[in-house]
Amino acid sequence: MKLLRVGRWITAVGLLALAGVYVRAFAFTPIERFQGEAQKIYYVHVPSAVTAMIAMGLVGLAGILYLLLKDPRFDRFGEASAEVGTIFSLVMLTTGPMWAKPIWGTWWTWDARLTLTLFLFLLFIGYLVLRGAVTDPGLRARYSAVLGICGIPLLAFIHLSVYLFRTLHPQPIVLKPSAPSLPGSMLITLLLGFGVFFVLYVGFVIQRYALGYLREQLEASGGEVGHA
Repeated sequence: MKLLRVGRWITAVGLLALAGVYVRAFAFTPIERFQGEAQKIYYVHVPSAVTAMIAMGLVGLAGILYLLLKDPRFDRFGEASAEVGTIFSLVMLTTGPMWAKPIWGTWWTWDARLTLTLFLFLLFIGYLVLRGAVTDPGLRARYSAVLGICGIPLLAFIHLSVYLFRTLHPQPIVLKPSAPSLPGSMLITLLLGFGVFFVLYVGFVIQRYALGYLREQLEASGGEVGHA
């Protein structure tokens, strides 16, 4: 299937680029003076967190479009984005404690942003569990759309949590109205990380979308598969 092959090629490019980003991070990006080598996790943790939030935002947007247009392609995309977002949120939640331990002295604390990002991961899991539990395609799509839309306000709370609550997380140093606070070489590495993770997101979603389409075609035709 052409769409599946395209997704695999994009993913392969993204993985190679990710290796390149980490070569740059370790060999050509300065060591942060206070955090030391542990800060290098930043170049995976932050892009994975932002990509997970993008994934949930697109799940919610797909849910809105599905409810308005009843086009199954939006439901299929929402499912694919949620599956990929679950992986990126898991990367976020594992790299975060790895970075926190040497800097904060603890693997986990019920910090506002940490807690809200855990809710994001659980919302992804709940979305996928819901899809597995509801067998009727129409009901599954509608229920999933509504749950996906509920994730949109959570994204706003995650971003604003460092302003609304006392938190160990610093305020944004890149995604803010003023100029980024990172030195140029660090900023370039981080931006490359953002780009690479988004490429990986696109590659994974295309593959999951294609597999979802194939599954639907097989269920509908008993084995005869068309083209997406």
